[in-house]
Amino acid sequence: MLIVGLTGSIGMGKSETANLFKDAGVPVFDADATVHKLQAKGGKALPFIRAAFPGVITDGVLNREALGKIIFADAQAKKKLEAIMHPMVAHARTQFFKAAEETGAPFVVLDIPLLFETGGDKACHKVIVVSAPEDIQRARVLERPGMTAEKFEQILAKQTPDMVKRSQADYIIETDKGLEDARARVAEITDDLKKAAQYA
Repeated sequence: MLIVGLTGSIGMGKSETANLFKDAGVPVFDADATVHKLQAKGGKALPFIRAAFPGVITDGVLNREALGKIIFADAQAKKKLEAIMHPMVAHARTQFFKAAEETGAPFVVLDIPLLFETGGDKACHKVIVVSAPEDIQRARVLERPGMTAEKFEQILAKQTPDMVKRSQADYIIETDKGLEDARARVAEITDDLKKAAQYA
């Protein structure tokens, strides 16, 4: 079974592309969604977060903004949170792999925003990068509630540049040409990966 990383900088259309792979019947592991589930009310991570960061949980609900401010300002706090979350996400990913193997899936897609930044690409057989022109990316991101040009630049500064990602990709999906164009590209890549999995 091939492990395929799917990534892209903010505003490139990665989440929509991940949905296109799901529509095509491909098992997709969404790292962000897994984190949200673990941190949601009743989530397995909450007791550990409460112990490490007193005051960020009220009535069983995590105040993401308060936690975000703490880890944004303090590298050690960020490491502390990662030490809680990473093993839990890794466990969920292992369960996902087992389930996919049991169904005989030829390949799986790992939807990981910071794939290159965390070195996750090294654990993948192939990497797909979702991309769009800079002006379209900026326009998409600035339409988001609460987003400012300053926040956008701060986020971009922490991400591997799009040009670098593209240079390291096995496949690139351009998302500025409309949904049907992206869907056709996903179908093309899915066929190619199924063939590649036969010889892996």
